[in-house]
Formats: sequence, C-alpha cells, structure tokens
Amino acid sequence: MKKSDLKFLQLLSKQYPDILTASTEIINQKAILNLPKETDHFVSDIHGEYEQFFHVMRTGSGAIRNKIEDVFGNTLSAREKKSLAALIYYPEAKIKRMRHELDEEDLQDWYKVSLYRLIGVCKEISAKYTRARLHESLPSDYQHILIELLSENNRVPQKEEYYNEILDTIIRIDRARDYIIAMSQAIQTLTVTRLHIIGDIFDRGPGPHKIMDYLMEHKNVDVQWGNHDIVWMGAASGHMACIANVIRLCARYDNLSVLEDGYGINLIPLASFAMETYADDPCKCFSIHSVGKGNAKEKSLNQKMHKAIAIIQFKLEGQVIRNRPEFNMESRMLLDKIDYDKGTVLIDNKEYKLLDTNFPTIDPEDPYRLSKEEQHLMDRLCLNFRNCDKLQEHVRFLFNKGSLYLCHNNYLLYHGCVPLEEDGSFRKATIDGKEYAGKDLYDILEYYARKGYYAQEDQALHEFGKDIMWYAWSNENSPVYGKEKMATFERYLVAEKEVHTERKDNYYKLVDNEDVANRILEAFGMDPVNGHIINGHMPVHTKEGESPVRCGGKVMIIDGGFSKAYQPTTGIAGYTLIYNSRGLRLVSHEPFTSMEDVIEKESDVHQSEVIRDFTARRQRVADTDEGEEIREKIEDLEELLHAYRTGLILETE
Repeated sequence: MKKSDLKFLQLLSKQYPDILTASTEIINQKAILNLPKETDHFVSDIHGEYEQFFHVMRTGSGAIRNKIEDVFGNTLSAREKKSLAALIYYPEAKIKRMRHELDEEDLQDWYKVSLYRLIGVCKEISAKYTRARLHESLPSDYQHILIELLSENNRVPQKEEYYNEILDTIIRIDRARDYIIAMSQAIQTLTVTRLHIIGDIFDRGPGPHKIMDYLMEHKNVDVQWGNHDIVWMGAASGHMACIANVIRLCARYDNLSVLEDGYGINLIPLASFAMETYADDPCKCFSIHSVGKGNAKEKSLNQKMHKAIAIIQFKLEGQVIRNRPEFNMESRMLLDKIDYDKGTVLIDNKEYKLLDTNFPTIDPEDPYRLSKEEQHLMDRLCLNFRNCDKLQEHVRFLFNKGSLYLCHNNYLLYHGCVPLEEDGSFRKATIDGKEYAGKDLYDILEYYARKGYYAQEDQALHEFGKDIMWYAWSNENSPVYGKEKMATFERYLVAEKEVHTERKDNYYKLVDNEDVANRILEAFGMDPVNGHIINGHMPVHTKEGESPVRCGGKVMIIDGGFSKAYQPTTGIAGYTLIYNSRGLRLVSHEPFTSMEDVIEKESDVHQSEVIRDFTARRQRVADTDEGEEIREKIEDLEELLHAYRTGLILETE
C-alpha cells in the first residue's frame, strides 16, 4: 500500500475506530443508495418579490398539493384537500380562523382530524428519509412525539390505543396548535430537500434582504449568481460604480427603503445633495416605477435623488471604462459625446436630441470627473456599504453558498448564458490580457470576483476583481448579462426607441440547436445525452407564445416574471422546476395576492404544469451525484476494513 493511502486510512480510522463502526457505516451507506432520490427545487429571478417567493416555498411549487392528492385521492373532497393545503401553508393563520369560527367541541374534533391528516401527509413525504435525517429536519422541541406519530402503524391493534392516546393527550392539554404548526412546518421542510436559486435575488422588488435572511436559514441551498446579485456583491466590496447602480435601481423602483430600512444605509447625504443640486429641476426623465401612490413632495425628492445618482453612475462607469481599455466598452462612454450647447448626443455616429439638458455637475472639459460634492457623497456611501454588517453577512453567504454555475445531477445551472458567436462557437473575451471562452470564461470571472471581495492584501488584484464584478454586471461578454449593451443612458435621455434596444446574445436563438446545447454540456463536463441546462435571466413572454422549454426539453429558461415589473409582458408570475425521484415538473405561477385569500377563500396561487416528465423507474440516491460520493466512501471504508483485518491498522479499544 502506498504511504499516502495508508495515511488516509489512518485518518479515516479516527472516525471509524474499529471493525464494528466501519461495518455499521458501510451497511448504512449501502442502504441509503436504495432510497428514492431527494427533491430538488429550482427558482430563478426572484427580484426581491418576497411574498411571492415565500408562498412558492411554502407550497413547494405545488409539490405539497400533489402529496395530498397521492395520500387521500378521492377519500377527501376537493374542498377538504384545499383546506388541508391552506393549513400546511399557513398553519398559524388557519388555526386562528378556525378558533374564531368553531365552538370548543367542534374545534377539538377539527384538531384531531387535522392531526390525523397531517400525519398521513408527513408519513408519505418522510418515507424517503433515514431516521437520522428525519430527526435533523423536525423541530427539536417536538421531535420525540413527532417521530412516534410518524413511525407507528396505527393499523396494528396492539398499537392503536397507544397511538390514539398520544393524539388525545395533545388535544386535552391544549398543545394541538403547537403540534399542528410543527408538523406543517416539517412538511414544508421535508417536501423539498435542496433549493437552487438560479440568480437575481436583488433589485426591483421590495424585499431582497428578507429573501436573503430566509436563504441563510435554509439547510440546503445553493445560488448561481445573477447580474443583479453580482452588482450588489461589487457594491458590498466598495466598488463605487456598483454602489451607484444599486442605489439607482432602488430609486427607480421606489425601493430606497431596502437600503435605508433593510440594510441601515444612510441616504440622507444623497437626499441633501439632490435637493441642493437639482432644486428647481423636475427631473421628469428620472421617473419612479412605483406601485404605491405616495405624496408629491416625496415623489419629487425621489426623482431628484434618482437623477443625482444616475449622473454619478455615468461618470463612475466612464472612469472604469477609461481605466480598463481591455473591457472594450468605449461605446458606452457617452458623456463626452454630448454637445452641451446644442443639447444633443452622438450615438453610433448619429446625433440625437437629449430629453434633459440640465447637468450642473458635469464639466464639458472633463465630463467623467466627479464634482467635489459628488466625490464627498460617494466616499460616505462607500463607507456605509463597506461597514454595513447585514449586507456584508449576506454577501459572504453568496460567496460561500454560491458560484457562477453548478453541475448537479446531470443539470447544468447558470443564470444567463454561454456567450456565442453567430456560428454557435464560444465567443472569446479578454480578461487580464488572456482570452477565455465557455467554461473557462465562467471560471476566470468567478476567480476575480472572489479576489475583488477577499484579496484586500493585494490592492491591485483587489481593485481589478472589483472592476470585474462591474464588468460581469454589464459587459456584452459577461455570461450573467448576455446582451450587447446596457442602454441605461439612452433609456433615460433619448426618445428614439432604436437606441434603447439591448440585443440578446446569440445564445438565446442558438440554444434550440441540439449540437450547440450538447457542446455547452460537454464543455462543462456534463453528459450531453442525459444532461439538461437550466437558466433564467431573460423573461419568457408567455403571452406572446414563448416557451420556457427549448431544444426538445434539453434546455429550460425559467425566468417567468417573479418581478411585478415584468408580469404585464410575461403574463405569469414566474416558473419553477421540481425534480424528484419520479421525474420533473415545470410549473408556471400566477401572481400571489395575499395570505388572507389562501386562508379565507381556501384558494391557492394557480400553478399550472408546463411539462411533466415522469420516468417508469423511480430514481434512487444511487443514480445521483450523492450516490457517487457514497460509493467512493464505501470503497474507502472497505479498504479500512481490510486494513483492520490484516493488521495493517490496529483497532482502537
């Protein structure tokens, strides 16, 4: 035996010190291989819409409703099944309503019936878990009793009285509410094993910080960074252009409260600067996309803040482009293309009239230089972002649990695209003097993004990494952006629609080609025959007949419009994907209205199956990446057994 192999087995023997413990673990791992595959839940482009997201999580994208159907079939009416589903989704609110509606005797009966039904659903869901895993998933305060309820067979006469007595006692000592809530939450937890967020948690909606808090409490989650995530990651690292983008988007969608209340970032200096600089300017080009009415004074201030940070953004981005010529983004430098006397701008050698010509902070001789006041403001904002504990905690979580892509159980997950030439070949991009394409481009961008946040001891590397996060946010060669340009300036200040167009990457028209999809899968080390690509980023316009399913099902683009800003054009409120041992379901969602509608009307957000692809043979753990890891572990343990039995390693007494 090689010295390195012997050393590894000696280390393994610390965990399994004798033949008994090693043998027991082999038996346990062999058995796990034959359990049904755990359930994966794929969600993309949440964009701060926390109410819709939380409801989708509570329902498991319809998986809980399907389990209720599996358990009860025709033995319950449709209304009873809806009522049970509402109880599982929102147990506290449902119980409160029933306490109000029922007298004491009827309430006791409802408790008992509900507990029996919840146990039935929970048993069905927990069947694919080991006892140890079940223990981990159940609330610790209720663990012992819940395990008893889930493991006992009440059809066995000898156990029937024992089983019933547990339920009767729970009700008699006024603990039914707590156990119903605990069991409902356990069903929510056990229904979905692993959650995959395929990018864009932030921007547009009012609660990205609430979503991040939820994800940090989730026991098994990964995140594939989207462009809206990475710009926040850049902002947290102190990159001023990223900070300006983050604030501008919050202003544009009337979500400055995300920064002020959600993260405690002080925006009073920006408000003071905006009021002083644009005092008599109506800032009409910088309107607010707001669902609430608000008062005129507040709206006026928001628009001034919106314009102030947008002008600062244009300057800061111009500085980055000028300092990084290899980004090849000179066409996005437009402040120096303005004729400030005529009020026009030159774009692609064509002159356009500006909708707004009041730029008091821009020096035509040096348009990208921040004024003294702007520089002071950005220094203060940068300090606030860098010192915001909650934001830093959230961004560290994104780095720890996230990446630009993930290969998982024959699924390749990434947010945007793989940049392609018109002929379907991988487009090359120059990063730090070298050319990268395909998977290599993903890898180098992630490498530098991590350096931009963590490598503070190497200032040059740290600064380049921060610039790369901004590059990933907006460059045409960025796989998380995937458009020719980000036409922010044009959309604000030029009326002609021709300059507003942000042409999509060739990926989005070529990914229907099976050869192209297979080449992408192969580049990431995936099996092109059985592999699938899942990404989001580009809203699927369902109202216009677009489909999220591409290339015969090999590719699924699941951005269906969680963001309310997109729903008028998409026609729905998001796609999600559920992949369990029986196969996969792609689900479309209608907008979430309120918890009250679910409880009072016993209505659910309508969830329609777009595709349902079930296999004849249930997939087992053995068929997954986890199964491969388990087989490798078993091989190591069998080597350890051999070493014990031959005396190569001695058992520890």
